[in-house]
Amino acid sequence: MRVRDLGITVGVLPTGALNAITDVPGVQVGQACWSIDRPTVQRTGVTVIFPSDDPYRHPLYAATDVLNGFGELTGRTAIDEWGILSSPIVLTNTRSVGQGYNAIFEHFYSIVQDQEAPLPLPVVGECDDSFLNDSRFATPLSVFKTAFGTAGNGPVDEGGVGAGTGMHLFGYKGGIGTSSRLVEIEGHLFTVGVLLNTNFGRGHQMRPIAGIETARQSREIAQEGSCIGIVATDAPLWPHELKRMARRVGLGLSRAGSVGNDGSGEIFLAFSMVEPDQTGQLVGEAGRFTGRIDGAPMSRLFDAVVEASEEAVWNALLGAKTTQGVAGHSVDGFLDAQAREGLPS
Repeated sequence: MRVRDLGITVGVLPTGALNAITDVPGVQVGQACWSIDRPTVQRTGVTVIFPSDDPYRHPLYAATDVLNGFGELTGRTAIDEWGILSSPIVLTNTRSVGQGYNAIFEHFYSIVQDQEAPLPLPVVGECDDSFLNDSRFATPLSVFKTAFGTAGNGPVDEGGVGAGTGMHLFGYKGGIGTSSRLVEIEGHLFTVGVLLNTNFGRGHQMRPIAGIETARQSREIAQEGSCIGIVATDAPLWPHELKRMARRVGLGLSRAGSVGNDGSGEIFLAFSMVEPDQTGQLVGEAGRFTGRIDGAPMSRLFDAVVEASEEAVWNALLGAKTTQGVAGHSVDGFLDAQAREGLPS
């Protein structure tokens, strides 16, 4: 279930064909879950975003921004220093950041045979899923390999899947959500896609979904959570412009109800698929717009990020199902809870 399946439209801009980050040409997403009951209870997984087939040798302009910083996105310092993304983006749980790091290096060595090639600085984002997942144990490396191996440019599963398997959202089950928007600038149509791993918010903070009130019976969860947000676009943007794009993810979260809780880590990364050439200039496809984007056109791109980020939150919420986890913990899926409370469909 996605928010538009309920007849709810978020914002005014049109979406891409899939209404997902994979609407941005060249972006691929792979996911794998790890759900076991013995010898311990684990409810976790991995999501990987490929900005290109080979980001190691074909880096892209990128930037990051932080709403609240009690979280981790490795490689962020180098991205902000050079304005370059040269790694896949792995999303996982807090305990398994090291496994994600290793998985990127294994992938790097599998496709880059040149022993003198510069090593990438892996980009791994974490959220704490320990309310449902036994975090004493890291996610097996095989799960990361499965996520890498399943990456594709089709529809993206949402809710309690991949890195979102053990996440919560406003006291309900959360996880992966995605959305996209199309923006016309000087006769050229550009795509902005957002993917979130939602793990934030308390029940009383949740806003009505696009103005529609809902029953509120969510569970109070001690952890204040996190959200890693990834923005992709085929608009030709410089790193300082991409930083401004990344910052707008926080506005989309706030429309859903986030206040950036004190113990939460909301960290965002934005990248452009328009590859810089050896002179540092932006080089687009033949006939595509490659001039500078500023002023009112930039504001339209901001609109796209904010709208897609809010919708991605709702898609994560609606896509997630009730999940039983470690220590007898359980988190209701939003739709399961609404059905129990008699919410009209």
